[in-house]
Amino acid sequence: MIKNKDKKVKALILLSGGLDSLLVSKLLQEQAKIETLYLKLPFSKDKTKEIKKFCKENKIKLHIVDCTKGKLFKEYMDMIRKPKFSRGTALNPCIDCHIFMLKKAKKLAKKIKVDIIVTGEVLGERPLSQNKKALLLIEKEAGLKEKVLRPLSAKLLPETEAEKKGLIERNKLLDIQGRQRKKQIFLAKKYNITFPSPGGGCLLCEKEYCKKLKFLLKKKLTYQDIKLLSIGRHFFASQIILGKNEQENKLLEKEKGIKIIPEQPGPTALIRLEKKQNKEKLIKKAKTLIRKYSKHKIKKFEIKSS
Repeated sequence: MIKNKDKKVKALILLSGGLDSLLVSKLLQEQAKIETLYLKLPFSKDKTKEIKKFCKENKIKLHIVDCTKGKLFKEYMDMIRKPKFSRGTALNPCIDCHIFMLKKAKKLAKKIKVDIIVTGEVLGERPLSQNKKALLLIEKEAGLKEKVLRPLSAKLLPETEAEKKGLIERNKLLDIQGRQRKKQIFLAKKYNITFPSPGGGCLLCEKEYCKKLKFLLKKKLTYQDIKLLSIGRHFFASQIILGKNEQENKLLEKEKGIKIIPEQPGPTALIRLEKKQNKEKLIKKAKTLIRKYSKHKIKKFEIKSS
């Protein structure tokens, strides 16, 4: 017997902006009154604009928690530096990250009084964090044992409390597993969902990026530091950054620090001066690097500070 026949239960869905979580939002609308949560994370592509658009078009209430500043940023970075569980092939502590997200969802769920917390996770889609053992570990560590519903793979996982209580009909949930996305793409067409191309998005999975990040994790990083690691060539532990093209040059010229701009075509250098450092010595090094990476003979430079 389904207890929510006349009154839909309330669900909080974690949106990542990827196809899986968008599908879950549409799938669960048939059984529950839904609200969504987007966690803006320091090392993930910012999908705020796309998610706002999706929620507006589908008349879904959206909550945004910004983890790129303040106490949440510090908490997240502490987790990155010292994860409790294993990392992936780079610096990605996927299990710890999922626990972090579920804890934030749990806090919001209590505040807005929802019955179920829902994710778009698919069994076997990610080797580290989406195997059965990891999924159950994550919800237990977040204090949400049997309380996290994963509709796309629900029939392959143990029943949640919501299913046992008849709040959600298990036979309307799915049994998707693995990395192939044929079923998801079919459903996307059914629900008329425009979705991004699959894969990536987390900088902590990119080995070249993490080589630069590893040296800086010992320092007190800002969100701006993290974004700048994706731009240009980095020297002397990212104290000097050179633009690789005109677009990157323009981005560096807007940043705080000392900007060295060659009069002839070439890379702009951004110097991020720390306390008790020799400013002139770094400027000299930056000019040498600009000449090295320019196709032209650079004679004069414009120096700007901000």
